[in-house]
Amino acid sequence: MLTVKILGSGCANCKKLEAVSREAAASAGLDAEFIKVTDMKAIMAYDLLSTPGLVINEKLVSSGRIPTQAEVRQWLAA
Repeated sequence: MLTVKILGSGCANCKKLEAVSREAAASAGLDAEFIKVTDMKAIMAYDLLSTPGLVINEKLVSSGRIPTQAEVRQWLAA
């Protein structure tokens, strides 16, 4: 199972990123566990420059923007 982490304070962009990620996983038929990380120390451990951040299986794949569903699907499939 994939582990997908949404890094951020819970702002509107963080919620949008989570929604896009969930839709991408669902449309690709992938089983993923979604975890929201709101603790700043935990977020900084990923060397994130700006939120929201997207981490798939402990690898930071996106930060500071909302990727497209297609981008997220590619990352999930990789």
